[in-house]
Amino acid sequence: MASSPSGKPVLYSYFRSSCSWRVRIALALKGITYDQVPVNLLKDGGQQLTAEFQVVNPMQQVPALKIDGITLSQSLAIIEYLEETRPNPRLLPQDQKKRAQVRMISDHIVSGIQPLQNLAILQRVGEKKLEWAQHYITNGFQALERILKHTAGRYCVGDEVSMADLCLVPQVYNAERYKVDLAPYPTITRINKALLELEAFQVSHPTKQPDTPPELRA
Repeated sequence: MASSPSGKPVLYSYFRSSCSWRVRIALALKGITYDQVPVNLLKDGGQQLTAEFQVVNPMQQVPALKIDGITLSQSLAIIEYLEETRPNPRLLPQDQKKRAQVRMISDHIVSGIQPLQNLAILQRVGEKKLEWAQHYITNGFQALERILKHTAGRYCVGDEVSMADLCLVPQVYNAERYKVDLAPYPTITRINKALLELEAFQVSHPTKQPDTPPELRA
């Protein structure tokens, strides 16, 4: 898993990983071209668990991004690095209160919802995994809907796309996969629909990745 011969950043990603999707959106929004190395979380017992990939990311998770001579893991850390080194377009508002709200919503999703229904957890839960995923996504969305009613404009915080939006769309995708009823969450649904109209969210979509299986391609 060497660096790209093209000199471009290298993203280790899995098409259906919501954490990877967040980073793909950020790269697309900021116009950063990159090479992608697929890491299949299911094949061969999980390619993320190999000794080779552990060198890239000791946590044995995707995404990981090789960029500027360093390797970063954890999606929000990657997005914040991109924001600091390639600030246009901005993904964190200049206003301190709005910036705090963006980080709050992002953490609500990436810490309070997604880890409880990710692949590794559901594999341990076993036959009740659908019920488990629905429970924790529903709990998280009930809170998130209330928060967004106070912060949202067109998007999660006001009318500019922010890091919070990069977290929201993949989580709604997960909710749909696990057959969560989204009717009680009109704000979440409205924002998600608006974001999916944007090119960066479309080109980074799980149905359009190099490692997307043919039967799941859009």
